[in-house]
Amino acid sequence: MILLPFASGKTYGVVGLGKSGRATVARLLASGATVVAWDDGEAGRAAAAKEFPAITIQPVTEWDFSAFASLIMSPGIFLTHPAVVAATKAGVEVIGDIELLYRAQPEATYLCITGTNGKSTTTTLIAHILKACGKRVEVGGNLGTPALALAPLGADAIYVLELSSYQLDLVTTTHFNTALLLNISPDHLDHHGSMENYVAAKMHIFDRMDGDDIAIIGVDDATSEAICRTMLHETEQLVLPIAAGCTVTHGVYWANGKLHNTLGEINIDLVGDISHVKSLQGEHNGQNAAAAYAACLVNGCGHADIIAAMQTYPGLAHRMEWLGEINGVQFVNDSKATNADAAEKALKTYDDMYWIIGGVSKEGGIEPLAKYFGKIRHAYLIGEAANYFAKTLDGKVRYTHCGTLEKAFATAVADAVNDKQGKPAVVLSPACASFDQFANFEVRGAAFVKLFETLKAGGNDAATA
Repeated sequence: MILLPFASGKTYGVVGLGKSGRATVARLLASGATVVAWDDGEAGRAAAAKEFPAITIQPVTEWDFSAFASLIMSPGIFLTHPAVVAATKAGVEVIGDIELLYRAQPEATYLCITGTNGKSTTTTLIAHILKACGKRVEVGGNLGTPALALAPLGADAIYVLELSSYQLDLVTTTHFNTALLLNISPDHLDHHGSMENYVAAKMHIFDRMDGDDIAIIGVDDATSEAICRTMLHETEQLVLPIAAGCTVTHGVYWANGKLHNTLGEINIDLVGDISHVKSLQGEHNGQNAAAAYAACLVNGCGHADIIAAMQTYPGLAHRMEWLGEINGVQFVNDSKATNADAAEKALKTYDDMYWIIGGVSKEGGIEPLAKYFGKIRHAYLIGEAANYFAKTLDGKVRYTHCGTLEKAFATAVADAVNDKQGKPAVVLSPACASFDQFANFEVRGAAFVKLFETLKAGGNDAATA
């Protein structure tokens, strides 16, 4: 368990009692601190009160901020929250759990990943490679395990942390040894107030880096490319460009399923083939793989070992998750694609698609995906959005109203196994939220996986039923 010896005998305010907030409370109490807490949701307060009888839960308006050593904010809470305003007025620092982790474990190496898209895949891929190369690693942050629920590490081990813009806004002294910025596109603008503020939050990942540190930056989008170009000329740390949409010199890029390492001597191109890794298909995963390759290379892994480890990367559950092949048909669980932008990755990656879509539609529906409609053999509509999506597809893509995931799966399988051309793929990439029929995208994805496993257990006869 990570302990915070500097917190002993001090009082801390904690706002937000979700997963990371509760982990923060647990470590503060275990370290001998006094905790005053609040959550704007009644359920969060009730759960925390039951789990931590020693804390004081009271409205922020009743807090004595002069007693606090720090105010710990859970990521995602607006920094205009009354607690932040009051803390700032009282001269109390406002930080998050990443900052506490760094202060508790300053000797460890910090390899951190941010970006608008691809963070989770890149984070888990890096951890997978480092572990395969014999490194001692803890992985978490915005992904999975909260920072303060990770195991303590010493100087010879690495924290691999996925970091959101929210978390990066809450670091003040943290020093990242290897920092990855994958890409930037408009996101969370309601929280940050403007694109400029969002970019500035992402840029905090490079704060306090020095000549011994490494910044790895994707150059496939204009914003990140401009950041990389500026940092190459104006900062101390080593800056390595990575790409999947173009070639780079003195960096790493992906092209046609192969990673190219141009970090060595002039005109030396070290190539690694990952084209057959099912969990890393598509250009977007090419950028993730290039970033992971560069990060692991500069943290002591060799070229051959990195490429070998990538071959066994299982991928993320529910995100372009390649389940297997039955009777010549591929099956892909992309349940996490809850809007058109997320679903685009699947449509770019797979041809001859038998596409299961629907649920609770987001603004704009699937109209932004029209340029990929030629790749879709048939669409199977489920949930609330069925009629809405049918209007978009009408005259462009053949479709069937199925209502439920079970019927859509069975109908798609029956059609796909009769496909005698190309490489048919039954893909659940709903471009919708799930809560009309499922509790969340994980439950929806698990249902799809269960249907696949049942089909697989039945053999070829079941595939043609």
